Amino acid sequence: MGHPFPIREIARQAGLSEATVDRVLNARGGVRDSTEREVRQAIADLDRQRAQVRLVGRAFMIDIVMQTPERFSTAVRAALEAELPALHPAVVRSRFHFRETGPVAELTRTLDRTARRGSQGVILKAPDVPEITDAVGRLADAGIPVVTLVTDLPATARLAYVGSDNRAAGATAAYLMGQWLGDRPGNVLTSLSSGFFRNEEEREMGFRAAMRARHPHRALVEIAGGQGLDATQYDLVRAALERDPEIRAVYSMGGGNIATLRAFADLGRACAVFVAHDLDHDNTRLLREHRLSAVLHHDLRQDMREACQVVMRAHGALPPAGPTLPSAIQVVTPYNMPPQTTG
Repeated sequence: MGHPFPIREIARQAGLSEATVDRVLNARGGVRDSTEREVRQAIADLDRQRAQVRLVGRAFMIDIVMQTPERFSTAVRAALEAELPALHPAVVRSRFHFRETGPVAELTRTLDRTARRGSQGVILKAPDVPEITDAVGRLADAGIPVVTLVTDLPATARLAYVGSDNRAAGATAAYLMGQWLGDRPGNVLTSLSSGFFRNEEEREMGFRAAMRARHPHRALVEIAGGQGLDATQYDLVRAALERDPEIRAVYSMGGGNIATLRAFADLGRACAVFVAHDLDHDNTRLLREHRLSAVLHHDLRQDMREACQVVMRAHGALPPAGPTLPSAIQVVTPYNMPPQTTG
């Protein structure tokens, strides 16, 4: 039973004699199972309390750097701010660096400025391109841990990825699409915001593989490059609908869903099934209005809490933990929306 605590401290925590604790720790026998459990619990309690003591008075400045539409960055900010009380007794302060689109050079400049002025950690959502890989390496060289959020950069020096299993999410979307379309004819429009975000690429691969296996005769029509922004998404969707009169359903991996639905409406076309990602304010409203069939969602508050804790562990303020597990994928319909989104 490995532990770093003196026998006297464990005995005090467990309310037992030092001799009894010594027998348990050295497996000498002569004690009840319940006593062994009390000793184990005392060690676990001491370990947790030690972590709390390490956090008292600690302040962490964390930079959140994201290329993403405003609706998602707003959701991330709200999730982090909602989790701050749960991170006490540590104090987490945050600097937000959000941009919807733009050249990669602007994003790398933000990361390099952060490396120069210092930070306790960076939570990053960025395209998977060589310039970002190099910038993450410079952050790591400066001793700044990087946690990727929602979309991973596995070839970089990032410390951990926090988010869902995107291939599984794509396969889940294919399952729902197949169930709801059934035997009805029609092609499926797949929409990516960009070809450089790994999460969307993995969702697309999961979706395509599952559709090929379960519904090999249903055609998939891909569009990309709308950046998840309504202004650019509308033209892409409308052009696809005009080229292909058989499109009847949509799997949206990158957003811009208001514009997608407007393109269908303007052409007098019905969208039989529409599966999207993330309960941002646009998708929440569309789902409540039954204009989306389902939203594949993961708990952003849990993600932000985990990302902050990874940073704290990197600085020795929390005990080591096992590998970060993927966030659970929730299938949200108009009838099971989380309470905070139904007002």
